[in-house]
Amino acid sequence: MEGTNFGLRNVSSHCSISDMDDYDLSRLLDKPRLNIERQRSFDERSLSELSIGLTRVGLDNMDSAYSPGGRSGFDTPASSTRNSFEPHPMVAEAWEAIRRSLVFFRNQPVGTIAAYDHASEEVLNYDQVFVRDFVPSALAFLMNGEPEIVKNFLLKTLQLQGWEKRIDRFKLGEGAMPASFKVLHDPIRKSDTIIADFGESAIGRVAPVDSGFWWIILLRAYTKSTGDLSLAETEDCQKGMRLILTLCLSEGFDTFPTLLCADGCSMIDRRMGIYGYPIEIQALFFMALRCALSMLKPDGEGKEFIERIVKRLHALSYHMRGYFWLDFQQLNDIYRYKTEEYSHTAVNKFNVIPDSIPDWVFDFMPCRGGYFIGNVSPARMDFRWFALGNCVAILASLATPEQSVAIMDLIESRWEELVGEMPLKICYPAIESHEWRIVTGCDPKNTRWSYHNGGSWPVLLWMLTAACIKTGRPQIARRAIELAESRLLKDAWPEYYDGKLGRYIGKQARKYQTWSIAGYLVAKMMLEDPSHLGMISLEEDKQMKPVIKRSSSWTC
Repeated sequence: MEGTNFGLRNVSSHCSISDMDDYDLSRLLDKPRLNIERQRSFDERSLSELSIGLTRVGLDNMDSAYSPGGRSGFDTPASSTRNSFEPHPMVAEAWEAIRRSLVFFRNQPVGTIAAYDHASEEVLNYDQVFVRDFVPSALAFLMNGEPEIVKNFLLKTLQLQGWEKRIDRFKLGEGAMPASFKVLHDPIRKSDTIIADFGESAIGRVAPVDSGFWWIILLRAYTKSTGDLSLAETEDCQKGMRLILTLCLSEGFDTFPTLLCADGCSMIDRRMGIYGYPIEIQALFFMALRCALSMLKPDGEGKEFIERIVKRLHALSYHMRGYFWLDFQQLNDIYRYKTEEYSHTAVNKFNVIPDSIPDWVFDFMPCRGGYFIGNVSPARMDFRWFALGNCVAILASLATPEQSVAIMDLIESRWEELVGEMPLKICYPAIESHEWRIVTGCDPKNTRWSYHNGGSWPVLLWMLTAACIKTGRPQIARRAIELAESRLLKDAWPEYYDGKLGRYIGKQARKYQTWSIAGYLVAKMMLEDPSHLGMISLEEDKQMKPVIKRSSSWTC
């Protein structure tokens, strides 16, 4: 099917998008919206001002700060010339590699392919533009003052959302965003055609739940970076957000505010036992809801969605902060749980059997620190650490300031396990032997300490860096970036690394993986100019009070 280039109408509106990420939710429906104002940028502040739980001075206005780009040259980030940091030689190599991966539709850049590895025998779908994969590339271009490609991507995927989506005669929800798309060039007819994949071609035939969330998050990042409200205010973007929200806010039989998901629906796109309520999806869900809340216009249908979002955010934050959080004290409490409790007075609300707690977690849990566990559902708690979900929880302020500090404490305490020789473990620990056979279906790519099963993914470096800056711990990010710089370029930018310490290039890892390259660039630019954090970070809502009333883990 040949793609058409729909231009979105510029709709004038009396109600502009507000900058309400840190606005009191209880007052959302009654108060007028505020326009974005330029605030004192982070490059005028000391990093010590960014410390959560120590000083709140520099954080209160983070959301309303917009980080303008402005390129200093073709191959180097603009931030390099504004700061005293000496650019690493890898930076120019990274920019050259990321520009090679650009995909054009009718002579306009619309994204970057997943990998530029021509040495690989099987291309598979690595020559396509993935929604989740493009996010770090988009952030790199925004930080470098090149927003046009991001705008083109947002509009093109929005157009694809409107396509009818059928898999084996079954129609997907109208709001579903594609996992990826490919541009086919016909040199004879001089035409370009787009082919989108909504899961019908994916391994396992699983539709991505996270694509829609990343799209909303990226739309806000574009708005914050450019200060341009007009794109998000168009009726097409407003409708696109509402369609995504319709899918994830639909009512059903579930008694939890979390979002029920299948295995393989996120970055962990193969069967890894994350079915149910995976932390990655819940954190992205929370962040997308808050981003949409700041961009939806409070007129007509928008007002109804704002009301639904406000209610869901309160319930979701209560549930996640209370039931998904694990620290030393909470682990001890679960260890002493009674089972078969009935009525509202039950302490063990999900009937978790204490004997199901894996042995490794008792040694893994430090006295100071904590994290959001992988999954919580009836009679089942997945105690594994998942990097993306915990980092996004910090950035979205799903984690309280105290919980954010505790996650950083955990990373420092368990550096060898979670970071090792190449940032960052996607999950910990790996599942092995009989459990691996049952959970993964004997997946040969997800053997222990490989790929999604405890592999190390350089792309996660940008999320770790953003979380470190937000919590006032830039030294952690600097240490992780130095590790990456010691090998990434030399190893030709692999997709992932294998082994307990991430010492070996992944057995099936593609080289010149675009998001490994972009993740490094974003981490470097963000550390050099922390004002960029504003486009991807949300401050804590004052109305969402922590519900944990037990003793804190860091006092043990």
